[in-house]
Order: sequence, then structure tokens, then C-alpha cells
Amino acid sequence: MLMTPGPTAVPESVRDAMSRELINPDVDPAFRGIYTDLVDRLAAVYGVDGTDSHDVVVPGGEGILGLEAAIASLVEPGTEVLCLSNGLYGDGFADFVESYGGEATVVDAPYDEPLPIAALEDALADDDAAFDVATMVHCETPTGTLNDLGPVLDRLEAADREILTVVDAVSSLGGTPVPTERIDVCLGASQKCFSAPPGLTTAAISDRAWTAMEARDPHSLYTNFLPWRDTDDGFPYTHLTTNVVALSEALSLLLEEEIDDVHARHEAAAARCRERGAELGLEPFPDPERASPTVTAFEVPGRAGVLQRRLREDHDVLVATGLGELADDVLRVGHMGHAARVERVDETMDALEAVL
Repeated sequence: MLMTPGPTAVPESVRDAMSRELINPDVDPAFRGIYTDLVDRLAAVYGVDGTDSHDVVVPGGEGILGLEAAIASLVEPGTEVLCLSNGLYGDGFADFVESYGGEATVVDAPYDEPLPIAALEDALADDDAAFDVATMVHCETPTGTLNDLGPVLDRLEAADREILTVVDAVSSLGGTPVPTERIDVCLGASQKCFSAPPGLTTAAISDRAWTAMEARDPHSLYTNFLPWRDTDDGFPYTHLTTNVVALSEALSLLLEEEIDDVHARHEAAAARCRERGAELGLEPFPDPERASPTVTAFEVPGRAGVLQRRLREDHDVLVATGLGELADDVLRVGHMGHAARVERVDETMDALEAVL
């Protein structure tokens, strides 16, 4: 049983959709309608359907493509970027910025702390700084932390300079509310809360972000959102048709359930996971008030690898360890997407109890 925080278990109807006859996206006009339906469904999940505030695009490529493409599309040599971080993926934005010649100012906090609001205020008050872009992560999957973006966005919006915001919502979108309407580039991916196979990036992009991209005129193709803004005359490259069909079916299931009920299901699964964990003497890595409804990271110092192996070999349950310096100190249970069900959590925690 797959209980990792992405890729997640893929429902049967999504697998069935993938087995249908292959469509050629370059010459078959039917694919245009399939892609349009997908974008419309995603707009509903993002919460921007029926508005003109954002365009939703779906390039072919795993979620990391979106993180790099956001930077490649907005950053050029000399662009000043404020990178807020309290985790591995927040740190990673700075690496992308520097690889495209931008100047990254990292405002960070320890991985078990919230985003550093006071340090953000200090950075914004610096007369020598002229930030064009700010990056942040909604859910830091490696630590199971859900960041409260509201206070950050409040301060960025109040800044004298218009600062474009880029948010990694890859492991939160579809599992918990995301304030897309306040974000310029909001990034998602197919293999997390949507429970489709890995292979597609999603992005909701504001008008002012498009304007900045056009002024920047990025030279790359693959790591460039601009060619996806208008695909009436064709896609920038041959699209991943099977993945598109799969994600469209996965979103159909999600919207049929209704997004508020999906969020509530994730909350219930997360609460059950932490309740069972507490009974076993396990504590979440972040403060419980900042723990994500899509993934729980338990502290198991020096034991994560062994516990993961025993769960897989003895109980056919696959969970994830931590990443980086926390690789063997954190055990992560992914209750996101199709796996965000109390019965699946109970089966996982029964197995974990047996191997502790």
C-alpha cells in the first residue's frame, strides 16, 4: 500500500483512462478539448475559475519543472529575489535564482520554526534592497510543515515596490486551501494531492506575472512558461497525452467529491494519523499547529530507514523517510490525494505499531 507524500496511489478510473487509445496531440483536434477541460478543472481547484485574475497552464514535466520554470521566466542577471525558507524546498529556490544569474537574499528559519516574519520585515525595510520577486513554499513536504502564507503576503503587498510572488504549492494544492488569488505564480504537480501519475506541472499565473515574463523574454523553451500562455496554434512541444488524460480524470473525481469535502477528508486523515502516532509515543516534527493536512512527519531519530524497510518488507506498506540531514530522523506518512482516508491511515499505523 502506497502511503508516501507523492507520488500517491492512483485510483482505478485514472489508470483506466491511461489505458485508452493514444491521442496524437499535434494533429488530433480532440486533444484541444481534452486540454481545455483539464485547464478548466484546474482553475476550479485553484479557486480562480470564473475570474480573469489568472491563467492556468499545464506543461509536460514533473513538478520540479514548474519551480525552475517560474524562476527562469522571471529572473535574469541582476534580478533581486527574496527567498523565504524554513525547509529544503525553500532553500532550493535560491539555487535556481543563482543559476539564472539572479541575486538571492535568503531569509530563513530553522526547519522546525515558522517562516521568519520579523526578518522579512527587516529585509523589506532595507533601503539598499529592491526585490522584484519573492519565493516561498506552502507545504514543506520533507518536514510535514504547512506554512501560513497570509502574514507573508500581507507584508509583501504592503511593500513600496510591487513584488511578484512565486509559491510552491505542489504538496498542498488539492488537499488544503491555497490563497491563489494573492499569488502571482502558484505551482502544483500531478502526483501529489491529485493522485495522478508524475509527469505534469501546473501553474496559475497572474496578469502582472505574464507582463514581467514578456519584459524578461526568457530564451529557454522547456523552462519557460510564456509559450504556454496561448496554445491556440499548438503546444510548444508534443504534450504528454496519457498524463493529461489521467490528470483530467483525477480532477474529475476530486471535483465530483467537491473541494471543501476533499479538504475535510485530508484534515480527518491527518488528525487520525497524529492521534495514532501520539498513542505510539510519536510526535510530529513541526509544532502540531503548523503540521500539514497532507503529510505527517514523525520524529524517529536514527530509525527512519529501518522502520521504512520493515514496513515495506513485513507489511507491504510504503512510507517515506526524511530528506537531507533529516533522512534517518524523520518518517513521513503521506495522507494526501486518494490516500487521505482514515481506513488507510489506520492500516498504516497498525503496521507501524507492529514494527516499532
